[in-house]
Amino acid sequence: MMNRSVKIGAAVLAVLVAFSTAARAQVGPSIRQVETSNIAYGTTAAEFLLIPATARGAALGGSFAALSNDLGSMHYNPAGLALLERPGILATNINYIADTKYNFGGFAVPFGGGSRAVGFAVTTFGFSDQPVYTVEDPQGTSGQVYSVSQTAVSGTYAQQFSDRFSAGVTAKFINDQLGDVSGSAFAIDFGTNFHSTLGGRPIRAAFVISNLGTNIGHQGSPLDILTLRLPPAGEQQVPQEPARASLQTKRWTLPVSFRVAVAYDAFATSASRLTLLGEFTQPNSSAPGFNLAGEYNLGLGSSGFSLAGRVGMTYAPDDNMDVPASGAATYAGFDTVLSGSQYRISAGGGLKYARGGFGVGFDYAYRSYGLLGGVNMLGLSLNW
Repeated sequence: MMNRSVKIGAAVLAVLVAFSTAARAQVGPSIRQVETSNIAYGTTAAEFLLIPATARGAALGGSFAALSNDLGSMHYNPAGLALLERPGILATNINYIADTKYNFGGFAVPFGGGSRAVGFAVTTFGFSDQPVYTVEDPQGTSGQVYSVSQTAVSGTYAQQFSDRFSAGVTAKFINDQLGDVSGSAFAIDFGTNFHSTLGGRPIRAAFVISNLGTNIGHQGSPLDILTLRLPPAGEQQVPQEPARASLQTKRWTLPVSFRVAVAYDAFATSASRLTLLGEFTQPNSSAPGFNLAGEYNLGLGSSGFSLAGRVGMTYAPDDNMDVPASGAATYAGFDTVLSGSQYRISAGGGLKYARGGFGVGFDYAYRSYGLLGGVNMLGLSLNW
């Protein structure tokens, strides 16, 4: 009985090997293997959700998930809000690319003896009064204009579960107003923060998933049309009244992002601190990348003032396009040398005053966006 089973098994194995060999033999030099990718290029909406919301985080190249412990946590890592020491407000303004505007404002309060915190934030992005270009009016001289207004309203809850671990969640409502059509979606961010010591100095690690939610479909009067119902093939067309109908748009996914980050205090004294940061990012709308950054803080004696210097580097693998030099064939209207370097630099600093239970801070950041140029960011924070 055993010998028979062995013979059957050997026969089946021989058939499988022969089939596999025949299949491989059919893949010759004339057959090309096609690489596949599940990256959702150009298929996500509400990309403004990926813009760094604070000047501090932007100066660090966005590598802020592990270090965040202020109101910026509501954007970068909701778990960091549990580390907030006092109530506060924060506001950021950005003159973004192509004359667009970005604003972020938030308010948060710790409670439960400092082990919990709640916060609320509003993010806006868009532009206004742009000419309408059509096939009939390619110069936009008709006087018609349109505007784009994108908004996210969010609430965050965070809690420390031990002296080393915190977690938080942000729920947000997103509205996308594109001219006379609009759409909306709901999403959540979830983050964790683990804080301990290594070599006697603080180390923090974070895991964050952002913008996980529903898809966006748009509705509005421009999608309402009058149409004639054509008769079946072969039947005579008879006069009829146009029927009202509404075009249905594609439903767009949100820009979901997965991040893993670490922050380590390379050295720290009673008056100064140097923190090194690293972060891996995996969005669903572009290839994965990473950020490296450093932040140096220096207290100015007993004055209550402190200074911060920040620098960051972002690796963006999809930013790999170069524009030809003047005299060569132009691309997209450019006639100068512009490099689409995959490595983007950011830098900035901050000034903070804290005395007693009151504090005020001012932050500035510059961030490069490759071919699209650079962006300046300003931020103001108050706590009490």
